[in-house]
Amino acid sequence: MRELILDRSTARDETTLPRARGPFSGQILDLLAGGATETYRLARPEDPLADDDLHLALYLAYELHYRGLPGVHDDREWDLRILAVRRELEDTFEAGLRGAIERREVEPEGVAETLREIAAPPGRDSLSAFLEREASIEQFREFLAHRSAYQLKEADPHSWVIPRLEGAAKTMVMEIQYDEYGSGDPSWMHAELFRRTMIAAGLDGSYGAYVDRLPGVTLATVNLISLFGLHRRWRGALVGHLAAFEMTSTLPNRCYGNGFRRLGFDAEATRFFDEHVEADSVHEVLACDLAVEVATREPDLAGDVVFGAKAVSLLEERFSAALLAGWRTGTSAFFDGIPVPS
Repeated sequence: MRELILDRSTARDETTLPRARGPFSGQILDLLAGGATETYRLARPEDPLADDDLHLALYLAYELHYRGLPGVHDDREWDLRILAVRRELEDTFEAGLRGAIERREVEPEGVAETLREIAAPPGRDSLSAFLEREASIEQFREFLAHRSAYQLKEADPHSWVIPRLEGAAKTMVMEIQYDEYGSGDPSWMHAELFRRTMIAAGLDGSYGAYVDRLPGVTLATVNLISLFGLHRRWRGALVGHLAAFEMTSTLPNRCYGNGFRRLGFDAEATRFFDEHVEADSVHEVLACDLAVEVATREPDLAGDVVFGAKAVSLLEERFSAALLAGWRTGTSAFFDGIPVPS
């Protein structure tokens, strides 16, 4: 099998912005640079859940609300032209989600059972099973590079739901987030643990280092959390996303850790995965209870809670399928026809 050579030297220069992939990202990059005095409507892509151009554009627009972008003034965060374009991108993404996922009304008492159905354990042909049993170190590096778009900001988008909840639900989120941020110890923040895993694998652990190489199917998984997190109207979906995320974490992370050990990595390198096996065995129960609490307090949100869980399940399935399809044909899932040496 041909393998992609991926290491620190292949990461993007963190002082530069990614390259445009088409009209969506081109327009956003022009606006970020202070140009494009007029914005214009763009034709909707064929696949709004994975379009490379649309999701890079949306990712860049959202990044202004996280740590910002190199060379872009902080004032751009609330630039009305950027927000107007972002709204169009969001409308396209949201229409794709609604077209792929049927939103149905759910009674609050049925939320827990529905979430457990959505969070069914992965099968023998899953991405996690492949990484545990078969993946090479280069495939593991690719997996880590893809995951870095979210894992290096882990917990941050879910934290946006905190001021939008009341009572016990707020406390439940805070309990989960306290663990995610290291339980008072910065060295145990989950994002920091992932950064150290990347470095142990020979990758650049810098925030955003591989964004330029990530396809829309990967960026969509991150944009989904940002979409839910930045809009109060989607607070129920964000809770559902968090619940599904925690309820599907333990078994895959056990597989990832086993696969990394199979390749000879030590406990320090696998700490991120091992910590998620331990912490998320508790979080999955708490997150499910959180979803029920939110649906019970605001019954109108029960359907959104389930929608959020279904959305993360759908996009994660598409992401996993893209990686496996690339690997099984001897290539990669990276964007832009990254050369694969013989």
